[in-house]
Amino acid sequence: QVQLVESGGGLVQAGGLLRLSCAASGIISSIIVMRWYRQAPGKQRELVASITSGGSTNYADCVKGRFTISKDNATNTMYLQMNTLNPGDTAVYYCNALAGWGQGAQVTVSS
Repeated sequence: QVQLVESGGGLVQAGGLLRLSCAASGIISSIIVMRWYRQAPGKQRELVASITSGGSTNYADCVKGRFTISKDNATNTMYLQMNTLNPGDTAVYYCNALAGWGQGAQVTVSS
């Protein structure tokens, strides 16, 4: 079982930046891939980015070139660096690994 605790998020103006963190604990060795999802009001949860245990990354088209997913194996922490934010990025962001989910972090981008 994996437990995930998120931090970061907040309110930022368009064009600004934020960083989310996701600290994992539990059976870390079982994790093959970690993901960031987001869910905007009235919309379905969507995959934003993923990173494998080997460091391979993938991004949704809408965030490519603006967001960067990374992880620190020493601290079992995954990050999502979000640059050039726009109001369309406003959502609750969740990290995921195996069957575990973070508690969610609100990101609000004002125009």
